Amino acid sequence: MRIRKPVHEVFNAFIDPEITRNFWFTKGSGKLEAGKIIVWEWEMYNVSTEVHIEEIKPDEEIVISWGEPATKVVFSFQSLSDNSTYVSITNTGFSQQGSELWAVINDSTGGFTTVLDGAKAWLEFNINLNLIADKFPKEVSDHGA
Repeated sequence: MRIRKPVHEVFNAFIDPEITRNFWFTKGSGKLEAGKIIVWEWEMYNVSTEVHIEEIKPDEEIVISWGEPATKVVFSFQSLSDNSTYVSITNTGFSQQGSELWAVINDSTGGFTTVLDGAKAWLEFNINLNLIADKFPKEVSDHGA
């Protein structure tokens, strides 16, 4: 996803939970730093997860592991110009097989696409689209709390 902001600003949006909470989780226990374990919360779903920060290359890449069993997530940031950044997210290391693997890949792809859509709206237009909060409203889904 292209985000029309400088790479440092986009990268920082994924490092700093005070910014990230505007387009992804509702609460983070701290800024991302290599070697730390952070907790991200989605309060509307009463869900949280530990995030292990494996590596950070400023303005280039964030590598985390999370989940049970743990999978690896790589956030890559490529500066396209002074005011444009291309962000890609890769999630690997799934243990499922067959149709279960397809289901988890589909869920991961959809989830990270929603995160990128929300990041673009927040960073370019200062609009919180409530994409995560509205994805599984409790009135129509068993995903919510």
